[in-house]
Amino acid sequence: MDQQQITALLQQALQPSYLDVVNESHMHASGKGANSHFKVIVVAAAFNGLRAVARHQKIYQLVQPQNNAIHALAIHAYDETEWREKQQQVLPSPNCMGHGD
Repeated sequence: MDQQQITALLQQALQPSYLDVVNESHMHASGKGANSHFKVIVVAAAFNGLRAVARHQKIYQLVQPQNNAIHALAIHAYDETEWREKQQQVLPSPNCMGHGD
């Protein structure tokens, strides 16, 4: 599964007001061009009233059956109010400890 497929899947299932799927494989030992590490930032009404764990489970249930090759999925899932409170920003992901910079 690649970045575009994850984006399409989440867009269709969650109808988010904001969605960003970032392939971060280049920051890990898997290297550039791999489809193994992704960061998902998603803001959706579907998350209203759900705790973080339930939001993550919802996303995993959508993505994992499609492909077991995803090694890591960093999820930032918010409702509209939380997203505004975060000033529509998330911290950048760190490089993997095993990445040879």
